[in-house]
Amino acid sequence: MQTLFRRLRVELDWTLLLILMSIIGIGLINLYSASRGLREGMFFQQVYWVILGFSVFLVVATIDYRLYNQYGYIIYVLGILTLILVVLIGRTVKGSTRWLGYGPFQIQPSEIMKVVAIIALAKYLHNEPTPEGRNLKQMVIPFGIVALPIALILLQPDLGTGMLILLIFFSLMLITKLKIRSLITLLSTGFVIVPLVWSFMLRDYQKRRILVFLDPSSDPSGAGWHSRQSIYAIGSGRLFGKGYMQGTQHQFKFLPEHWTDFPYSVWAEEWGFLGALILLGLYLFLIIWSIRLGAKARDRFGALICFGVGAMFFWHVIINVGMVTGLVPVVGVTLPLFSYGGSSILTFMMGAGLLMSVGSRRYWGS
Repeated sequence: MQTLFRRLRVELDWTLLLILMSIIGIGLINLYSASRGLREGMFFQQVYWVILGFSVFLVVATIDYRLYNQYGYIIYVLGILTLILVVLIGRTVKGSTRWLGYGPFQIQPSEIMKVVAIIALAKYLHNEPTPEGRNLKQMVIPFGIVALPIALILLQPDLGTGMLILLIFFSLMLITKLKIRSLITLLSTGFVIVPLVWSFMLRDYQKRRILVFLDPSSDPSGAGWHSRQSIYAIGSGRLFGKGYMQGTQHQFKFLPEHWTDFPYSVWAEEWGFLGALILLGLYLFLIIWSIRLGAKARDRFGALICFGVGAMFFWHVIINVGMVTGLVPVVGVTLPLFSYGGSSILTFMMGAGLLMSVGSRRYWGS
């Protein structure tokens, strides 16, 4: 028994576990305030999702991460099949068809596809290394790995999730030595296809959000309402905040969807600049820790898993915080382990489980 506890103390990444528990704990405290008097059952439902998320975390962490490499493409195919099921029989809410499930148990497969895409990309990049740098021809297959799920996700439509998978893809490409000429060609191509995306892929409400982002005064009571109220909430918190459960912007319903897309605004209003800085510090530490685990991984696949999960956390934080502060358009991206939502919790706990699996196996023999 003593040997078992000694092994757990050495091999279990307590730092990672502490960071996760800190962010989730702060998120639950924030959600209790955000949902008070509005949707009382939301807090307890989130607690259930957190418990389920930790269960998933333990299962994923217990499995040797090299098995994910072995069955990576099978996992990918299963993920694609769930996205196809969403298109065929998915539940529609507010004009978007993104959910599978029955009753209160609803899962958003596009969220979980982020982790699935990381596993599939890591498997391919591990099996096909390019020490001299990857050119455009060598990017066709890895781009195809993400292009198919992105296309299915855009049919839902879910621009934010599709964009995040693309950002994770480019992050992994840069880490695995993408040639500068290839990068310049891709960026140039991206600028060329922007008009096509605007004309044929974006919905009217998505276009309005971008136009309001470029000119915030153009529709302050319509498409620009979310961003303006969020900025008011953050600014009114000042240095130390208004106090727990004392935020006015969300309590008086000025701030829409403040439990999913805008929880950071609620936190900043009640806890001020210092509280907001502490939360961002926890995320920064988590991302740096992911990179550290990747640098110490036993093999290339483990390193790519850690870098991919770190990129997933990074881009979610950057886009959500940018969204609520008016630096990027509102695209419906959650704040990791902080926003309300079961699929989001499960996705990030799966990612954290992969980090734990890679980190703990570096002590084991082959």
